[in-house]
Amino acid sequence: MNKRPLYLSLLVAGTAALATSTAAMARVDVDVNFGLPVAPAPVVVAPAPVYVQPQPVYVAPPPPPPVVYRPAPPVVVAPAPAVVIGWHNDRYWDGRRWYDRREYHAWHDHGRGPDHYRGDDRGYYRR
Repeated sequence: MNKRPLYLSLLVAGTAALATSTAAMARVDVDVNFGLPVAPAPVVVAPAPVYVQPQPVYVAPPPPPPVVYRPAPPVVVAPAPAVVIGWHNDRYWDGRRWYDRREYHAWHDHGRGPDHYRGDDRGYYRR
């Protein structure tokens, strides 16, 4: 025996039963009441919020630090140079060190070459 049509018919019948049951509950009601009005229930209302401004707080500033006096540091003044920059007899002072003539011309030849000046016991002269 084929049970497929039986299951199909049960499914269709169940769906129809569910669909008709919700439509069967729809109705219109009319109510008519006679009587005295009931006193309304007491209404409780929360009180309005109250804002209280806080009092200002004064905080005194800290006291100033104590004043400490001390003597001024000593002022040291460098003495004027005893030797003036330049030639002193046969030596040259550049403010840092002394040069003899040969050493001075070796360092300060200004591109003329090391043999530009030559000296003898009479002093230096140009070639």
